[in-house]
Amino acid sequence: MPSKRRRVSAFVKILFSVTLVCGLLVAAGYYVLTTVEPLDTQEPEPGCSLELSQGSYDMRVSQAANAATVGGVAFSRDLPPEAVTVAYATVWQESTFHNVEYGDRDSVGLFQQRPSQEWGDADEILDPVFSSRAFYDTLAEVEGWQGIPVHEAAQEVQRSADGWAYDQHEQLSEQMAAAFGGADGAAVTCWYDEQRLADLEAAEADPEGAREEMARVFGSDPGALPADHDPATGDLGWAMAMWAVTHAEEYGLTSVGYDGHRWTATDGVDGAEAWERDGSDTGGQISLN
Repeated sequence: MPSKRRRVSAFVKILFSVTLVCGLLVAAGYYVLTTVEPLDTQEPEPGCSLELSQGSYDMRVSQAANAATVGGVAFSRDLPPEAVTVAYATVWQESTFHNVEYGDRDSVGLFQQRPSQEWGDADEILDPVFSSRAFYDTLAEVEGWQGIPVHEAAQEVQRSADGWAYDQHEQLSEQMAAAFGGADGAAVTCWYDEQRLADLEAAEADPEGAREEMARVFGSDPGALPADHDPATGDLGWAMAMWAVTHAEEYGLTSVGYDGHRWTATDGVDGAEAWERDGSDTGGQISLN
């Protein structure tokens, strides 16, 4: 019969072995968790991405669509990109590019304009084209607006309680003005989730409706491209193409082509939302399908 000491010694060896194995398993698990990239199986949320000079910036589809419209209206006034920068800084502060039906007192819309201050009726102000025109027309009346800081120019238009608040949005707004103004080419793209993509692909495309609205936004018919002059705001063709991308869901568009590039509606997995060079010659026109 083994002695008590021998039985205790055997138990200690077994306990040591189990502890060692457990320690190795824990160490291995820690190694995997800290060094191996996890598989990303989550479907991307619908959105749009802007390729800016200081990196990419993501927005909701509705935000990007409103930004494209605010920037597009500047073309109808032949205003320089600095005007778009002022407008974007204002909208970031007032509504973060959400066309809201409420605000301080009777303020509504992207710019939070007030019917009581003669900006128009509430229904008119909630039209991003109308409200953008009103903002730019007032900005153009500010003497020397191009020579003063962005926040001061915005404050001259808005008469806000805190004009300094616009200053924090200047850098991002300036980069966005270049992107949506077409200066950076195919700088804006959008994607959808599985259900919204399926709905989009099943919908009947309305390219004529999109062209009609582009003419209202930009003040010129997209069918007249290429432009017979260089607009002060930027590249009209690219600005229109990116407006079409951000409004694709609204008009049932699954493909936008311009200048040898094509955007196709996708779920955004593995960079599928990116514009591709397809070498197609559209004769300076925008292809909508």
